[in-house]
Amino acid sequence: MTETGSMTCYRHAGVAAGVVCTRCHRPICPACMVDAAVGFQCPECTRQGARETRQGILPYGGHPSRDPRLTSIVLIVINTVVWLMTNKGPLLFNSLALVPRGLCLDVIDPGSYYPGVLKAACVANGNNWVAGVSSGAWWQVVTSMFTHLNIVHLGVNMVSLFIIGPLLERLLGRTRFLAVYGIAGLAGSASVMWLTTPETSSVGASGALFGVLGAILVLTYKAKGRYQQILIILGANIAYDMFYLNTISWQGHFGGLVAGLLAGWIMAYAPRERRHQIQVYGLSALTVVILAAIVARSLMLA
Repeated sequence: MTETGSMTCYRHAGVAAGVVCTRCHRPICPACMVDAAVGFQCPECTRQGARETRQGILPYGGHPSRDPRLTSIVLIVINTVVWLMTNKGPLLFNSLALVPRGLCLDVIDPGSYYPGVLKAACVANGNNWVAGVSSGAWWQVVTSMFTHLNIVHLGVNMVSLFIIGPLLERLLGRTRFLAVYGIAGLAGSASVMWLTTPETSSVGASGALFGVLGAILVLTYKAKGRYQQILIILGANIAYDMFYLNTISWQGHFGGLVAGLLAGWIMAYAPRERRHQIQVYGLSALTVVILAAIVARSLMLA
């Protein structure tokens, strides 16, 4: 610091610094300012960035995908195939949807269920019991991410995925993008487990998509980009959730968004010297916490 209290350049003692490097956040003077895609970088970070570019490393440690759209397209195909399969009957749909405890379906009208009825009473009355997460259908915390209610539900989510999925993959690479997508989807399932009634059925990729938006928001903020645009999109989606509070699984959206923000923070702010290790440990710890929440709620409902 100078006597006036202003920042001084870390490379030139006593020289006032007007900005900080967008990569290392150290203060730099005009002589050290190198134009970057966003803001300015110091000479050391510029050289480091050039080395990483030559080595094919993205700003947050991943490797660039040859076609960033491919992963999202594969996910879209999987979601579409699952939707075509579940159109064959409500039993398959309900076995893949996320239900915290389970459902007692009317044997005459499988589209209707008896709330609050446990398995023993359901079977004794000759109805169909569809297991939930706490009654053994643990796969639902994953399969519900690929299951959709109807063609409109599928179409809206898949168009959104095709738009925002490649954006995140361009920033993180394929592996890290899939990690964020999967963690956000699991967090959405955990949130549904805790914040809905035991017989509530929840489906859709929206939780994972909210997580993708959350991660993009953090990464854009870190790069000092136009994160306000992402905030507007998120705000519009949250307002839509509030307007249709009783028909949309806001619980899944909430859990996915929180997990996406946390995963994005881990990706963006991991120190460069140990970036890979911290990202792996951080995302692993986040996954363990989410799974522990699902297990704890399942034990409460069992």
